[in-house]
Amino acid sequence: EEGKQLADSMASLAYLVFVQGISIDQLPMVLSPSYLLQFNMGHIEVFLQRTEESIFSKGLDLLENGLLRIEDNSLLHQYLEIKSFLTVPQGLVKVMTLCPIETLRKKSLAMLQLYINKLDSQGKYTLFRCLLNTSNHSGVEVFIIQNIKNQIDMSLKRTPNNKWFTGPQLISLLDLVLFLPEGAETDLLQNSDRIMASLNLLRYLVIKDNENDNQTGLWTELGKIQNNFLKPLHTGLNMSKAHYEAEIKNSQENSQEVQNSKDLCSVTVGGEEIPNMPPEMQLKVLHSALFTFDLIESVLARVEELIEIKQSLALRKYGINWQPHL
Repeated sequence: EEGKQLADSMASLAYLVFVQGISIDQLPMVLSPSYLLQFNMGHIEVFLQRTEESIFSKGLDLLENGLLRIEDNSLLHQYLEIKSFLTVPQGLVKVMTLCPIETLRKKSLAMLQLYINKLDSQGKYTLFRCLLNTSNHSGVEVFIIQNIKNQIDMSLKRTPNNKWFTGPQLISLLDLVLFLPEGAETDLLQNSDRIMASLNLLRYLVIKDNENDNQTGLWTELGKIQNNFLKPLHTGLNMSKAHYEAEIKNSQENSQEVQNSKDLCSVTVGGEEIPNMPPEMQLKVLHSALFTFDLIESVLARVEELIEIKQSLALRKYGINWQPHL
């Protein structure tokens, strides 16, 4: 308890000095921005571990103060070997997903993006792997996938390419993105945002990287991606659509009985039961789910079409006439 009080006191002192500017003129100016961030990271962690909004918001302010002193892409990846440099972004994720106050959720998201921007390429890569493995939140995973896409895009425009977002290193990272957690049995509705982000990333890679160039390594690993992601997704979509179409049919057949008895229905969507639902609302939810599956299916079809076009162009370059599968 005494140690906790000391940690809270030191964190509060750091906030007063660096954010409020109290006695900061007495602080040595020879300290580097990265050292100051390292010095305060443990204090930021202490703030973010608290549940009171008025307290953990001070952690966000202290983190912002430290990050704004640092140039983009200059925070060395070695700092991630320090525990607090990984626990702080995980704390930001908790605020982003659990805090009831919208302004603090948005501030936390902005701080996570700022933190990513400051890391060097290997640091970004390491943090992406960490967050994909620990977040268990579709929205956070979509955010990370978008950041991965941005890093790939910047890497492909450079000469030489950034090794962390092309070739074998990228493929290892994509293994955490282009897959279904439970194969064809994955709840596609609950994971729809993540699946759409993954498909859009794959579509981008197919468009940007030609098979003959293969800068990303995508074309070497295409068979694995098809087996781990595209084929199970096809199967899952067929199963999910059949299930929801059957639910709609049953709901329509029973709606008259339900109306007559004035009863309310319950329906399970995305793994969660929504009780006491009127029949017309139940139908609306089921149709919305089908629309989501149709949307995923349309993007999936476009990705597979682009793959066939690119493979056909690559073969024609070598004088081989190839026709896509019908």
